[in-house]
Amino acid sequence: MASSDPSTPTTTVHATKVRRVAIAGNPNAGKSTVFNLLTGLKQKVGNYSGVTVERKSGTLVGHEDIEIIDLPGTYSLNPKSEDEQIAYDAITSHLPDEDPLDLIVCVVNATNLERNLYLASQILDLGLPTIIVLNMMDEVEAGGTVLDIRLLSDILGAPIVPMVATRKQGLEDLRNLVKGSLPSPGATRWRLDEEVGTAILGLADELKKIDGSLTQKRREAECLRILNSDRLLDYWETRSPSFFKSVKDAREELDSKSVAYGQAEVRGRYSWLGQVARRVTKTQEAAEARKLTDRLDSVLLHRIWGPVIFVVLLLLVFQAIFSWATPFMDLIDAGISLLAGVVRTVLPEGMLADLLVDGVIAGVGNVVIFLPQILFLFFFLSLMESTGYMARSAFIMDRVMRRVGLSGGSVMPMMSAFACAVPAIMATRTMKSQRDRLLTILVIPLMSCSARLPVYTLFIGAFIPAATFFGPIGYQGLTMFSLYIFGTVVAFVAAAVLKKTISGPESFFMLELPPYRAPQWKLVFWRMVERAKIFLIRAGRIIFVFSILLWFGATYPKAELPTEIQSRYTAVETELASLSDGNDDARVAQLEDELLELDNTASAYQMEQSAIGYLGKMIEPVMSPLGFDWKLSAGIITAFAAREVIVGALGTIYSIADADEESLALREHLQNAKDPETGRNLYTPLVALSLLVFFVLALQCTSTLAIAKRELNSWKWPVIMWVYMTGLAYLASLIVYQGGLALGWG
Repeated sequence: MASSDPSTPTTTVHATKVRRVAIAGNPNAGKSTVFNLLTGLKQKVGNYSGVTVERKSGTLVGHEDIEIIDLPGTYSLNPKSEDEQIAYDAITSHLPDEDPLDLIVCVVNATNLERNLYLASQILDLGLPTIIVLNMMDEVEAGGTVLDIRLLSDILGAPIVPMVATRKQGLEDLRNLVKGSLPSPGATRWRLDEEVGTAILGLADELKKIDGSLTQKRREAECLRILNSDRLLDYWETRSPSFFKSVKDAREELDSKSVAYGQAEVRGRYSWLGQVARRVTKTQEAAEARKLTDRLDSVLLHRIWGPVIFVVLLLLVFQAIFSWATPFMDLIDAGISLLAGVVRTVLPEGMLADLLVDGVIAGVGNVVIFLPQILFLFFFLSLMESTGYMARSAFIMDRVMRRVGLSGGSVMPMMSAFACAVPAIMATRTMKSQRDRLLTILVIPLMSCSARLPVYTLFIGAFIPAATFFGPIGYQGLTMFSLYIFGTVVAFVAAAVLKKTISGPESFFMLELPPYRAPQWKLVFWRMVERAKIFLIRAGRIIFVFSILLWFGATYPKAELPTEIQSRYTAVETELASLSDGNDDARVAQLEDELLELDNTASAYQMEQSAIGYLGKMIEPVMSPLGFDWKLSAGIITAFAAREVIVGALGTIYSIADADEESLALREHLQNAKDPETGRNLYTPLVALSLLVFFVLALQCTSTLAIAKRELNSWKWPVIMWVYMTGLAYLASLIVYQGGLALGWG
């Protein structure tokens, strides 16, 4: 490859206290990887002032005086979404409470220079000190292409660093440039159409009267953005009505001449970039007929086989989640039982021991036990994203999405909702159409998030046989997969219905398909760790508090046992004392079993008379048509704080933290729970199916409602979302349970 010397002439500037460096670039260009390398993963995450877009920043490794800021990904400086607006405002110093940037590092996917240099050339036109990172150089070379880095640097007037970020190649060169003298502003030589260029010069003169500190080049670049963007023009309506009017007049004049000013920049800039790309690129003809990516896409994006492979992959993923996680779950279960036993041994009998064992350990422990399955889910999702297949899933689903009023742009947020609805709703900010964005937010909670996974696992493991259905696919994995598909299908149907009530123009979907890559195992690992940390903090914060409240609710008010139970207790304990000499082992064992049964009866009676029992019985008439007794009903009420709380609630209600370590104790208690009046099993496969359907559809997550309100700036749509999902869940669960009874499945 030609010389990769990143240096160009520089000018020295006076040092400031903190140098502010922004990482900009297209989505999928490797921007976040470069950011992670420069900061060493020592980062702060918050929100930009006044908006909900995430702000990620850190300091250059070894240099606390150099702040690195990871800007939202954007294809250009013509913002069409909130994320792109933030990137534009940060680069042009329009963000409130944010100091101007000193340096921009623009990360470019080197495999397609003509398209990926578009954003870089726009940034250079602003006259800002800029370093261009040509990432993925290994893929350029593998494709038989040689880039003349020095010539490209001379043409753009900016230092260029060739990199393979995933292997840290070029990192040292980039670090040296970031901490060295600021480079001189670059220069581009593309041309606008004459009519548009004249209009821009006139507007730049108007802007000079408002802000004379800007260079002529910067004013022209700003005016070009404003001429083409209503979003940017709105900024000036109150700040300078005269300039606002000048832009409106310029638009009207160009329209009267039938000048397509909206496409002028695209035509002019791409025409010039095409010439640049041809000058600096030399292609060595490869012997292979097609690249690996093309060959894979011919199968994975096939009109028929693509969706089939996608569904089969998801089915295998959910089967693996069940199969691979079981040994780890058993290990955690044994650890929880051991911890409960130790606490019982160390602490004297009393309220504190009962609170810790039956409340905290039972509640939190019975949710933490599902951590392995959640880790495996995030492992597969991260793997799909890292290899480039996640973007293909959006392309595959685009046809289906359009039939229900959505677009392929909804796929990425909806796929990420399998992890959590909160960041999924935040991810809709990148969508260009506000109509599509609202529709997507309204159906995202129907996607089965990781918080539902403990509920699914508990009831599937307890009531669905572990037998094999076909090949490696078992009934449990198939049931789990069916629940995810069911929620997705209902989301599509809901979108088709909701779109009739939401007006807005039809949108188009444009997606960059990154080349297939080997998984970045380190990145996959850290994503798993990050999600596990979030889950454990959630369990420790929300479920811990609710477990304590639930224990108090299940323990108080204290109920006095009925006379017949107290009398039987006395009789059994007296007879046991009389047989202490051990002459009748069979009778002693029989009495001990009876004493254990009496303990269970007493616990059940106490629970029924407690505050939790009162709450459950109060709503039981409403929930009993779904097959839910008062215990499940009470658990569902607690799950509105967070879906997985119901598992901890049932663990607290059944007080099973110190159960047999040979199996998942809560499953056994659910399987063996009896109706005290009829002696029949309280929970059957039909009841389990009814509950699972309810949890697929019900919106039981206050965090989701809160983030929806924040993103939409209104309680109207979050309330509509909660009402329609809760009603849908009740109706579907009612149909399942009553229909099953009618068919004799009860």
